[in-house]
Amino acid sequence: MGTNTSALSLNQLAKPSVLWLTFFGAGLLRPAPGTWGSIVALAVWWWGLSEWPVLTQGLVVVVYTLVSWWVCAKFLYRTGLHDEPQIVADEVAGLWLALLFVPVTWWAGLLALALFRLFDIAKPSLIGWLDRNTKGGLGVMADDLAAGLAAGLIVAALAGLA
Repeated sequence: MGTNTSALSLNQLAKPSVLWLTFFGAGLLRPAPGTWGSIVALAVWWWGLSEWPVLTQGLVVVVYTLVSWWVCAKFLYRTGLHDEPQIVADEVAGLWLALLFVPVTWWAGLLALALFRLFDIAKPSLIGWLDRNTKGGLGVMADDLAAGLAAGLIVAALAGLA
């Protein structure tokens, strides 16, 4: 963890990079900022993105991910920080990726959230490898995208069996 945690505090939300990386402050909530960021991302999807066609949602995920990668890389370089807990843009991108695959039902959304958080925290297999071996802005984003892909595919498979 970096030594300059003030770069990701409530009084820094006026900075566009901090606002973006904390998903408008969700990453500043305690405890478990990654879970809070994921819950806020689920709410945004449920009450907004889920009504859009899947291709449009996919475009949003791609653009959001690329912008987050770029903002994160520049922020980490400028501040000397690393994958700080308050950075939740990666959780947002990962969960939104998972939700591309699931039906718009309460159970599928909650299961995708639960599996995503489980994979993001436990970091099994490829997810852990990406976390350990990928650095910078891409490193912050990659493991969450892999966790989201795994969660989304599992929920999609379960939904297909229902």
